[in-house]
Amino acid sequence: MSTPPRSDVPWYVAPLPERLEDFALRFAWLIVAINLAGTAFGFWYYRVQFEATPILAWPLVPDSPVATLFIALSLAAYKLDFDADWLHALAFFGCIKLGFWTPFVQLVVNGQGDLWWAMYWFLVVSHLGMALEAFLVHRYANFSVPAVAVALAWYGFNDVVDYFVAFLDGPHHTLLRAEILPAGIDHSIAAHDHAAAGAVVLTLLATFLALATRVKYLEARRDV
Repeated sequence: MSTPPRSDVPWYVAPLPERLEDFALRFAWLIVAINLAGTAFGFWYYRVQFEATPILAWPLVPDSPVATLFIALSLAAYKLDFDADWLHALAFFGCIKLGFWTPFVQLVVNGQGDLWWAMYWFLVVSHLGMALEAFLVHRYANFSVPAVAVALAWYGFNDVVDYFVAFLDGPHHTLLRAEILPAGIDHSIAAHDHAAAGAVVLTLLATFLALATRVKYLEARRDV
């Protein structure tokens, strides 16, 4: 299938060079495979946290693997010409949110600690790659208001049960090494608040960017 054209939109909507977008979309199946491998690794990475979490709450725990699954399915839907704007919105939100939240937490909240240096930097770099992937979605998604509402509802709900309201033995956010103290896990320390603030800000950022993308593309089409 031909690569959808890129309209003249602001840099904050489409920060990647057009040639890079074209290249990535041309080899989208390879990116799908990489993200599926990342999803499998992510579920393995969360295995210990799954053991301490009720089964019904499992979908709320592995945020990054779920985000890589969303972007893999989104790109696959694009290549198969399957209309799934809600899925594209979920992929965009997930990659923006986790792509930036995880490096923020690792670099600012957690630090390397006793985590193997290679794993530490793998987590930082691979998640920044997720953030870059998010800016491919605008080339084939419409970001309709209902689709953005679905993504906002899912990630907003995650923010609430991760940090603010106990739900099924929550909180269910990614375990923060900074919260692990000799007496046990302490969710009352500043690290918890910093991680929560980062999550909420990024959910708001993803909402703004998704709606701004829709508005700017509609404006560009109107001007043609």
